[in-house]
Amino acid sequence: MIYQTYQPRLARSATPKEPPLSQFIEFLWMREGDNLPQSQSRLLPIGSMELVVNLHEDKIPLFDCHSRALIGSTNGSMLCGAHSQGFIINNERKISVMGVHFKPGGSASFFALPAGELHNQRVSLDELWQGRATELRDRLLEESTWEARFLVLERFLLMVMQPLARYSAVDFALREFDRSPASTVSAVTDKVGFSARHFNKIFRDQVGLTPKLFCRIRRLQQVLDLISSKNQVDWTDIAITCGYFDQAHFIHDFRMFTNCTPTEYLVQRGFHPCHVVLLD
Repeated sequence: MIYQTYQPRLARSATPKEPPLSQFIEFLWMREGDNLPQSQSRLLPIGSMELVVNLHEDKIPLFDCHSRALIGSTNGSMLCGAHSQGFIINNERKISVMGVHFKPGGSASFFALPAGELHNQRVSLDELWQGRATELRDRLLEESTWEARFLVLERFLLMVMQPLARYSAVDFALREFDRSPASTVSAVTDKVGFSARHFNKIFRDQVGLTPKLFCRIRRLQQVLDLISSKNQVDWTDIAITCGYFDQAHFIHDFRMFTNCTPTEYLVQRGFHPCHVVLLD
């Protein structure tokens, strides 16, 4: 299986008023493989949105997160809203998929509706772009190399990007949370000068999650990054390093977002820290 990422490099123009794509997007990615083990995986919350294009077939199946049964599908292009719970995907024997990993709050320049309306949702991209998603998928399929496909995707995103209003208070909060994961929501709210209720609303409109939920998910991501190359882990040390009150608090949060214990996660994690391979 091949997995590659690509850093956006282009801007719509050279003027300071036109921000580069990299201001809103962390990276583009691709996954491709043949004769892979067929299974299901749980994708863990990441705190931001993800755009996915299935180039193998023009649909993406959806599964119930508890029973793991098939409950429907989207078209071959899908937008995953910011999630606070994991969701199930199928790992087929043959895959050919591309995607866009938005920065937290970065999707606001590409989709008109508030990000909070897509919380824990996965929707066909055509519902949001009114046919443009089919155009994008067709143009990607016309190219035979991943390098060319990355360029097509990058240019397409520049074309649909809109200079929508962003909240400077939210951008400030995201920088604070990234700079110091231990920052409390109340401390950051005090700095921006808004009431907690108003700040929660504008943060959720841009990011898709409330500030408190966002920070809990990002702290989980910090845990997964710290243990990504380890098979033996001192969980007490991890809990302290990542700012949990105690090990019980850590285990509670971990199980809430991953649906497994820390020990089970080490056994079942997949090719990416946010993929947990589900056992039959």
